[in-house]
Amino acid sequence: MKFVRKYLNTLISRAEEPRKFIQVLAGPRQVGKTTLVRSMANRLSFPSRYCSGDEAPGYQPGVWLDGQWEAMRAEIRNSGAEEGLLIIDEVHKIPDWSGEIKKHWDRDTHQGIPLKVILLGSAQMLVQKGLSDSLAGRFERIYIPQWSLGEMQEAFGFTLEQYLWFGGYPGGASLIHDEQRWKQYIRESIIRTAMQQDILSVTRIDKPALMAQVFELACMYSGQIVSLQKLAGQLQDAGNVTTLATYLALLSDAGFVTGLQKYAGNALRKRAAPPKLQVHDNALMTALLPYTFEEAKSDRTLWGRVIESSAGTHLLRLHNSEQADLYYWRDGINEVDFVSEMGTRLCAIEIKSGHETGIQKGLEIFGKAYPLAKKLLLDRESKPSWEDALLWEDIRAVY
Repeated sequence: MKFVRKYLNTLISRAEEPRKFIQVLAGPRQVGKTTLVRSMANRLSFPSRYCSGDEAPGYQPGVWLDGQWEAMRAEIRNSGAEEGLLIIDEVHKIPDWSGEIKKHWDRDTHQGIPLKVILLGSAQMLVQKGLSDSLAGRFERIYIPQWSLGEMQEAFGFTLEQYLWFGGYPGGASLIHDEQRWKQYIRESIIRTAMQQDILSVTRIDKPALMAQVFELACMYSGQIVSLQKLAGQLQDAGNVTTLATYLALLSDAGFVTGLQKYAGNALRKRAAPPKLQVHDNALMTALLPYTFEEAKSDRTLWGRVIESSAGTHLLRLHNSEQADLYYWRDGINEVDFVSEMGTRLCAIEIKSGHETGIQKGLEIFGKAYPLAKKLLLDRESKPSWEDALLWEDIRAVY
């Protein structure tokens, strides 16, 4: 039986609702967004049409989009269907896509044409910009992340240790027993492709070689608090820290690596602190490390980093899918790995990958500073343990 991600039911439900909002699927490359919408379309009782911005000719993309829209309108009329669905993949590759879609969407709204729309985009920064520029109030966003531990176990039979090292890109699952081939796949098909198509081809980058260095170092430092000044000291021709901060923000938007801010209950103080670097999927870190899977497991320090980084990727995945924010916290030598904030709720989370148990001083001090916050110590013996946390499918499990 073919594995189906939970997002399919969400998509079908949204597609079958009365026409109200454009649905936007956003997320990193190679996580199955196109497969999801095609599976959804096959399950609908009304006609649909799939097209991709990759097909749009560079000299007349607006005319091409007009043709796609008119073809779907005609299919609704000719079939006598009560509604139809137009799916536009790689929408960010169409110049002025948000303005063009707004034109057609508003025309259908005014004329009562029951044409629903789903947009897909890998370049999160472009998708978000287009939505805020022209389509405000007309869309709902569905974030499609890399695959979770539970999904990789069910779909590919991954063990916990395999997931910690090889991460959640389904395309590489069949390659993990040839590790050099797997690493090449992640570097070429995931990292380089997204870097070229989602960042360098659509954003002016004066120093693309520096961007690549920032990415590599940021991924290798995943789970660590690193000042931009320290990062700059390890880069050639680094320029100023403002440039590095801009590059890090672009890498975060592309689903690569994020700089978590320090939680301080004060926005100004959050921005002033150095970031904690966190990859969006552990494969982005481990594919760049000079260790094999077996070598990493035998190195307790390195494997501890792998565990803590993987826990961070999962928490980041849950927070990106909800209206919630993820931080870290530090006061002098005392730290808390993650701080989750959702509305008025606050939770401090400490990950202990070794055998030490018991409440940690960082959690105690944080609890005194924020007495209403929940505190979670996730180690091997706790309930829940950090292994349990990797199977959480809803951010509400944190609270």
